[in-house]
Amino acid sequence: MTASTAERVLDIDAASLFAELPTARRSSFGQWRSLTGRIVRTMVTKGELIVAIITPLVFTVGFYLPLRYVMKFQGIDYAQFVMPIIVLQTMAFTMMSNAQLAAFESLTGFTTRLQTMPIGKLVPFTARICAGLVRSVTSLTAALIFGHMIGFRFVAGFGQAVLFCVFSLAIGTVLAIGADTLGILSKNPESLSQALTLPTLIFGMLSCGFVPERSFPEWIQPFVRNQPISQFSFALRDMAHDGVTWQVLWVPLVWVCGLAIAFVPSAVLASVRRP
Repeated sequence: MTASTAERVLDIDAASLFAELPTARRSSFGQWRSLTGRIVRTMVTKGELIVAIITPLVFTVGFYLPLRYVMKFQGIDYAQFVMPIIVLQTMAFTMMSNAQLAAFESLTGFTTRLQTMPIGKLVPFTARICAGLVRSVTSLTAALIFGHMIGFRFVAGFGQAVLFCVFSLAIGTVLAIGADTLGILSKNPESLSQALTLPTLIFGMLSCGFVPERSFPEWIQPFVRNQPISQFSFALRDMAHDGVTWQVLWVPLVWVCGLAIAFVPSAVLASVRRP
């Protein structure tokens, strides 16, 4: 038997061997489900979801206890007042976690490896964002439980409570998309975490989330009042108390939509870009 004849026999045997198997079909949904499940399982086994529960507790204790008596003398129910900034800081934590995940996958070559496989170009990106949403929901649930313990209540009713949660998760998701882009491009989880911490602290402290606008010097009040964290706090505070009106809500919505318009295209380009 010649070499060419032997090769033909092997090809025929291989064809007959796999003839009974169904044709493989690529499913972007199945790929997304697998990658998302992989990230969520990692979060569970490595205790990241436990950290996502503990973090709102740290924020609640650290923000509420030092100022509650001071604000009480000013006639402010500080549990109602401070809860929006606790939720926003919790969403910022999710943003940083997403950035670190994207940077780690890019640093280790996992992102490059996926790009060489028959996987939808945006599947890894959407898997990271959806896994981040799981973390956000976990943290938000914990924050609301701890908030209830200090006296926070949804006075405006069920509909406004749902709007509060949806709007909070929308903010967290938009921030996570932007952070994911930085993570892919930087490939440095440690430096990226430090870089994101500083603007989070600056915008958080220079906002109306912790204290009223009148507590700041007059020269900085316009910035404090109009920056996004303050606008988000105004809307969330109204959703929990009296019910938000369109006059209050439209500015935070513009901020969220503007950030989405800026972040989503860059995130898509960074995800499909080959190194």
